Amino acid sequence: MAGREKRRRATVLDDDERRGRRRQEEAALLLHKIKGLVGWVVAEVAAGRSPSVALHRYQNYCASASAAASPSTCACSYDAPVGTDVLSLLRKEFHASRLNVLLRVLLVVQQLLQENKHCSKRDIYYMYPSIFVEQVVVDRAINDICVLFRCSRHNLNVVPVAKGLVMGWVRFVEGEKKVYCITNVNAAFSIPVSIEAIKDIVSVAHYILVVEKETVFQRLANDKFCERNRCIVITGRGYPDIPTRRFLRYLVEQLRLPAYCLVDSDPYGFDILATYKFGSMQLAYDANVLRVPEIRWLGVFTSDFEEYCLPDCCLLHLSSEDRRKLEGILTRCYLQREAPEWRSELEAMLEKGVKFEIEALSASSISFLSQEYIPQKIKLGRHI
Repeated sequence: MAGREKRRRATVLDDDERRGRRRQEEAALLLHKIKGLVGWVVAEVAAGRSPSVALHRYQNYCASASAAASPSTCACSYDAPVGTDVLSLLRKEFHASRLNVLLRVLLVVQQLLQENKHCSKRDIYYMYPSIFVEQVVVDRAINDICVLFRCSRHNLNVVPVAKGLVMGWVRFVEGEKKVYCITNVNAAFSIPVSIEAIKDIVSVAHYILVVEKETVFQRLANDKFCERNRCIVITGRGYPDIPTRRFLRYLVEQLRLPAYCLVDSDPYGFDILATYKFGSMQLAYDANVLRVPEIRWLGVFTSDFEEYCLPDCCLLHLSSEDRRKLEGILTRCYLQREAPEWRSELEAMLEKGVKFEIEALSASSISFLSQEYIPQKIKLGRHI
């Protein structure tokens, strides 16, 4: 046994070293490409020419009645561009401004890679606030750079502040920090900011449960849900940020566990679920490394209201804004192509014109969600 454990540890160390070398090589290659582009732009301007930069456009879904009716006719893809924008200093003022911002942010990224440092998008904004004007300008430039060099945001050493939480039967090392959720399975730990820093991950969980809101996460923690069920629970605290989405994908790939998602029965809850499964339009260029296509919708469903005899006071009517949101979601091509059962559930919500929150399931018993609803649905396979 001792010899087997030594061999396992040696294999883990070798894998960690290989990943480390690969990250260094990727960073060096990206830095070389950035220097080449910046040098070329400077040379073009010095020669009196106007440099132009081509940026691919990506689209992981389209939203039109024709696409919904016949998804085979749409050109959406998780990895292929659907068009190209050409930014030039000689073209419209908008293009010149966008290219100017892109180059300024690119110089910051170059410095980060050269010095092996990290910073946030907000840090970058405050370097040139009078030029950037607002944060969304920096956000777009970072996305442009990722598209230009076919990389992800973390490759630029631009890191977010993770807002997601995790608890349950898992332990791992993040850099020099030990994250041992498994020693207190009902305690919340912050989602790792850098997936590349994770190593030596161990889990005895049977599945992963993603919940939309922190209030539901805390309800499960208070009910000692993970203690009674061998699982890992994650929340993105609303719409998930990049670290939460990357961490979920990492767990699914590394641990080979099924993932279930529990969201409110309303258009915004479903949109959060769709972000996990299909990706977001804003980060469509990176959908393939962020989305979790295997995730299953556990609830809550419109039909759950009647099935579990919830009181009428928990039921809310869809607002006009809810209806517009829901109708827009229903036109997304991926629902017809990849998740027709999900689409049917949304059509039922629209037809009945009602919505309700996960917490409504606690109307009869405060622990009904953790002791009955979730365990039974997973055990009986009542998910889509």
